[in-house]
Amino acid sequence: MSTASPRTSPRPEPARLKSARLKPSPLAPGDVLRLGAVGLRARRARVVLSALGIAIGIATMVAVVGLSQSSKSDLMARLDRLGTNLLTVEAGEDLRGHELKLPKSAVAMVERVGPVQHATATGNVDARIRRSDVVPEERTAGVTTQAARTDLLDALGARVAKGIWLNKANERLPVTVLGSVAAQRLGITEPGAKIMMDDEYVVVVGILEPVELVPTLDRVAMIGFPAAARHFRFDGHPSMIFERSPDGTVEDVRAVLARTVSPGAEGSVKVSRPSDALAAKAATDKGLTTLMLGLGAVALLVGGVGVANTMVISVLERRQEIGLRRALGATRNAVRLQFLTESLLLSALGGAAGAALGTAATFGFALAQGWTAVVPAWSVAAGFGATLLIGVLAGLYPAVRASRLHPTVALNAT
Repeated sequence: MSTASPRTSPRPEPARLKSARLKPSPLAPGDVLRLGAVGLRARRARVVLSALGIAIGIATMVAVVGLSQSSKSDLMARLDRLGTNLLTVEAGEDLRGHELKLPKSAVAMVERVGPVQHATATGNVDARIRRSDVVPEERTAGVTTQAARTDLLDALGARVAKGIWLNKANERLPVTVLGSVAAQRLGITEPGAKIMMDDEYVVVVGILEPVELVPTLDRVAMIGFPAAARHFRFDGHPSMIFERSPDGTVEDVRAVLARTVSPGAEGSVKVSRPSDALAAKAATDKGLTTLMLGLGAVALLVGGVGVANTMVISVLERRQEIGLRRALGATRNAVRLQFLTESLLLSALGGAAGAALGTAATFGFALAQGWTAVVPAWSVAAGFGATLLIGVLAGLYPAVRASRLHPTVALNAT
């Protein structure tokens, strides 16, 4: 009697093994970087040209911010050195446009104001300046004459480059001290030379360094108040008063200077602070900085378009590679991640090169100008962050397009 053997059925496979076979293996971060780098190394010339646009944009932005900060730092250092507590007082004009005169006792009146530390003055002298008597009278070389008190340099913080300044011994003599520009225009390089004031020779006893707070004095030939009155009919009225007081009292002194100098007619007196002109220069530079940053942003945008164009062409050229990877099991996410990584690496390459170029340009220009180079860390970080954002935006569409290619269509592409 034969017995039929029972039919055996295959043992069911554990669900754990099924899920393990179907689940794709994720790419490690190092593998993703290597894949992205391989795509860039294969097209080096195109990569360099695409990264160049990003580099130009970032270099422009970093250099503009760096130069602006370096210039501002130099300006602040100059203001700290020169001081912001210098006030000037000068006479205005009447209703007919005629220049008014400050009282002869104006300096003494200002000195009586409690917080005032220094007060001095200059006065306009009607005397033509010529290099010698053979030069026609109408050719004055753009140099004017002013009477100056002996304490002028102390109040302005100015210095003599060559020779000496006016003092009690020579302020009554026909001697002069030239501003730096006046000396250049007259061709005077050393003290001891003679120049003509009207029809009288005067001896140059000194040449000043540039007066940064009052640059108008650079184009002036200065003589003592007594000498100006004795030799050139100077009436003794000061044309400009210079005053210094402690920083905390500047605004209070400024409020009373006009009526102190000209009681009852303070509207005819102009009071100003020379350091305000330097501060205004910083504000002007800020507007130029904004313009240059806008140009840098445009260059960065153009660079981003170049990166996007490079990545789109790369997807079209590498369809067979994409199809082969998909056929071997690469997921759409893996393909997207590969091309997005390539775009990020390309942008980062341009960003790093641009940050280095911008920093180098800042240091080079600052060194040439004698400034202390300042490159804010936030400008480099912001520029590099902008390149990564550009990389993401530029690579997003090509990455999505590459991931949507069907393996069969991609492998059959020619």
